[in-house]
Amino acid sequence: MAALRLTIEDGQFCDKYGRHILLRGINVAADAKLPSDPEVPSHVARDFFDGDNVKFHARPFPKEDAHIHFSCLRRFGYNTIRYIFTWEAIEAAGPGKYDEEWIQHTIDVLRVAKEYGFYVFMDPHQDVWSRYCGGSGAPMWTIYACGLNPQSFAATEAAIVHNTYPEPENFPKMIWSTNYYRLAAATIFTMFFAGRDFAPKCIINGMNIQDYLQGHFMRACGHLAKRIHEAGDIENDVVFGWESLNEPNRGMIGHVDLGVVPKEQQLKKGTCPTLWQTFLTGSGRACEIDTWDIGGLGAYKVGRALIDPHGEKAWLPQDYDDTRYGWKRDPDWKLGECVWAQHGVWDPSQDILLQKNYFEKNPRTGEVLDYPTFTNTYFMNFYRYYRDTIRAIHTDAILLCQPPTLEIPPTIKGTEDDDPNMVYAPHYYDGITLMTKKWNRTWNVDVFGVLRGRYLHPAFAIKIGESAIQFGIPYDMDDKHAYKTGDYSSQSAAMDANHFAVEGAGMEGYTLWVYAVNNDHQRGDQWNGEDLSIYSVDDKALPVSNVPRIATKTSATEADEISVTPTNLRQTLTNPSISSEPPSPNPELTTTPGYRAAEAYMRPSPVIANGKIINYGFDLKNCQFTLNIDTPQGRPADLATIIFLPDYHFPKEQCTVAVSSGKWEISSDDGDHTWTQKIRWWHEDGQQSLKVTGLIRPHNAIFGTQEEEGYLEQCQQSYGVDLKNCNVM
Repeated sequence: MAALRLTIEDGQFCDKYGRHILLRGINVAADAKLPSDPEVPSHVARDFFDGDNVKFHARPFPKEDAHIHFSCLRRFGYNTIRYIFTWEAIEAAGPGKYDEEWIQHTIDVLRVAKEYGFYVFMDPHQDVWSRYCGGSGAPMWTIYACGLNPQSFAATEAAIVHNTYPEPENFPKMIWSTNYYRLAAATIFTMFFAGRDFAPKCIINGMNIQDYLQGHFMRACGHLAKRIHEAGDIENDVVFGWESLNEPNRGMIGHVDLGVVPKEQQLKKGTCPTLWQTFLTGSGRACEIDTWDIGGLGAYKVGRALIDPHGEKAWLPQDYDDTRYGWKRDPDWKLGECVWAQHGVWDPSQDILLQKNYFEKNPRTGEVLDYPTFTNTYFMNFYRYYRDTIRAIHTDAILLCQPPTLEIPPTIKGTEDDDPNMVYAPHYYDGITLMTKKWNRTWNVDVFGVLRGRYLHPAFAIKIGESAIQFGIPYDMDDKHAYKTGDYSSQSAAMDANHFAVEGAGMEGYTLWVYAVNNDHQRGDQWNGEDLSIYSVDDKALPVSNVPRIATKTSATEADEISVTPTNLRQTLTNPSISSEPPSPNPELTTTPGYRAAEAYMRPSPVIANGKIINYGFDLKNCQFTLNIDTPQGRPADLATIIFLPDYHFPKEQCTVAVSSGKWEISSDDGDHTWTQKIRWWHEDGQQSLKVTGLIRPHNAIFGTQEEEGYLEQCQQSYGVDLKNCNVM
């Protein structure tokens, strides 16, 4: 049996020689959330509800473009891909109807990824369940299976969906994520994870809705895994693992009082109904609901709004005919009525909430269901089902377990779930920056501390200093200032902080969100107003090097940007990085786009370490990379430690190297079909160190200091806190 390309040994990813492999990855591609036929980005209403006939055949990108994208990502130093796909892409046409053309396209693209030497793990992606609930993921027929009518979500606010928003241009920033707390997604996630306990009347084709939904999800993922296995040259060679469902959510499970917004619900933006209010508006009743906004310290109340569906219901009408999907509901599950009323949670004849704590405890065991309990029971039951489904086909698969976002992970050490080929794959976001779309290098908030209840007030969670601010970035921050001026200094500083945090944490691997093929300055990632892609069709590619020289052409478009021509030579000499330059005093005269903070994410990193990495990091300001490693005795001396060393920062002729022992060599090669520069270091056993210093370039401070101070004052007024003295007013 051939040696596996990637294994886990003593908590580290290793190659067949036992060398430490660091997975530096990128999500590919955000475009996979949306169908390619018809093209329906989230701001377009046309064809949106024709969900049975969508195709994803050109996702994440057309096969003929795969070389361009993979060579680009290799040039940025990435060696790992989190391959985004959706359940909808596999099974949009109806239950059990798999899109074999999309599956073959996926296999073809993965084969191209193999040529570039990528490590790939598969990500069954979802956001608030489905595009029809305002996100991505599940097919439209799953909404109908749950008895819900997606065409009534807008009127009832069962979901706030960009495609059906009255003024798509004014769709509120990041409001899509509040759909987790609205009727549609909250109901479906409850059914998906715990339908047997909380929705026992919901029987479809003789099984509970939980088993029906999970069964189809598992079989769809299993079918994809089977086809990849049968391809013969992808499993293990390229696809080393499978991640569990992206960002699972508990829905209503564990809610103590349906009539109150739970204190742990930090995400409040726009209308913020209680779950009880979602039942009412979902059944056509009018409700006056609190409205909220997000500032520098989190959410704050701004007023109230009347939501009046004028009798329209979010539930399928009583006479709705969905026999085209081949299912039959149990007679006790009545269409046209709120499913939670049918389970005695409330009385629609009097609009009275009867069981405010219906979801607080497991009905069978009486166990109180807080989030940690949900994670260790309902989520882990789902995870085991998924693990066993995948491993029945891909026997050597590494399983990446992703529990609910920002929640305490499951307790598995010493249990039967303590799997040596299991990877803990949490997500982290800085909600303040994502929601406000503003970078602040002076102060931020300890988000985890607030979520864990460590502070009496968010004011006490303030962290001062740039070293305390480490997270991802929206590129359209500061009202798209960079797009108007070419100044990406805020994005560069934030991106550098993000990577600095990852490096300092000593992670075995990470995948940055995101690479989107169709990103542009007007619509960002084409999905819900997000603009997080490191690539945009409206931005200039980072030059291969700061010094002009002939570069290998990896694509026709890239060749024009990196070959030495009079124009490129002039740009190389005068504009080493537009995003590192001050804003133009006259933005209207800015003709050359910025490099989209590429100097911050195209950074040196270990690729293969002949020993255990103790720590490593890149100081962008001083253009200095350091690595400390511990190599056990007896390791073969001819096995080198290899570091990706981008020649944009480290031109071979203009950098210095210091090592504690051994010899080193800087060279460029196309071993992965892309010319990249690496430093190979053959060192002795024991603890060893390496330091490389490259070109030092000026990085200006964040623009708008006065603007920041004004923003700080605005937050003080909104929250009633004195940030200067950190006192609650």
